Amino acid sequence: MTDLLLRGALLPGRDALTDLLIAGGRVAAEGAGLCSPGTKELDLGGRLVLPAFVDAHCHLDKTLWGGPWVPNTAGPRLQDKIDYTRTRRAEFGVASADRIEALLRHVVSLGTTRVRTHTDVSPEFGLQGFHAVREAAERLDGLVTVEQVAFPQYGMLTNPGTAELMDEALRTGAAQVVGGIDPAGLERDPVRHLDTVFGLAAEHGVPVDLHLHDRGTLGAWEYDLIIERTLATGMRGRVTIGHGYALGDADPGRQEGIVRGLAEAGISVVTCAAHSDPVLPIRAMRAAGANLAAGNDGIRDLWSPYGDGDMLARAHRIAERAELYADEEIELALEAATHGGARALGLPAHGPEVGAVADLVVVEARTQAEAVMSRPSRTLVLLAGAVVSQ
Repeated sequence: MTDLLLRGALLPGRDALTDLLIAGGRVAAEGAGLCSPGTKELDLGGRLVLPAFVDAHCHLDKTLWGGPWVPNTAGPRLQDKIDYTRTRRAEFGVASADRIEALLRHVVSLGTTRVRTHTDVSPEFGLQGFHAVREAAERLDGLVTVEQVAFPQYGMLTNPGTAELMDEALRTGAAQVVGGIDPAGLERDPVRHLDTVFGLAAEHGVPVDLHLHDRGTLGAWEYDLIIERTLATGMRGRVTIGHGYALGDADPGRQEGIVRGLAEAGISVVTCAAHSDPVLPIRAMRAAGANLAAGNDGIRDLWSPYGDGDMLARAHRIAERAELYADEEIELALEAATHGGARALGLPAHGPEVGAVADLVVVEARTQAEAVMSRPSRTLVLLAGAVVSQ
């Protein structure tokens, strides 16, 4: 691995420029006028250095990125979109390693270095999606890390044979995380659903990442069940809830109790701030110490024509929808797209601080809030100290 000396770096919260020495995949030293003979030097020209982005929730296997335009004719309901994707995926060549590769190269150029993707599992197409995602990631040869969730998009208990395929995906290493979906609203048996998901997690020693679309009191009750199950199984810090709309629906008192429970159980919640979905209580979560991460969700696929893979644009959307106006509040959205995602994925600390893993993105901005609002060009991206985009 080649060491780097980044000159003329602007760090968050600073006015004066500094230099960063990158060695052994980490930030080894920081200070003006650093000297490291024989080390490759790059002049950043006063640009802002941020932690690289972490997409903690997407669906690479479904993407149509890089292919011909496909008009979206799915209905408006959640079940409409699920059924449409299921019945037409083969027609449009989903999952495609070529399209996934094109999308991954695109997100790397935008500063994303770590990705957790939810890959569909169902008996009618087996583990095809896992093979396509793995092939695409291998083609990039270390430019990005990709973690796959065994995701029962079409149900697990209600779609016989799915749980067995999830077990196979985890046993063979195709998947590194066990997923779940709406234990009550879709599966109609939350206890059995969570028994299966957490049982697979215990058997294979992997984390849990559950989609939770259910709204209102039903969704809030499922939050309680997941918190209780996490604490009872010793899975603190290894469970994530994706979407979790019910937390945004809940009245203040109920919301406060759930947020406290999330913090106690070390459960991360990932928001995509998509469409008109309820906005999570970002300020309350920060105050309680509950972790918030961010993800792109679907990126131009049969589910939706929206999405561009840009985590900085996603931070902008989170900030706008949560009505974050002061700089220090806008920074909470950026935190979700960087450190929050890393915590959800169980990754070590990364960013421009000495000792941190040198996953970095350099942007044309002076402050973090400006970066979120203007979504400037990315001039340099590092993964563990290696240049992956320039």
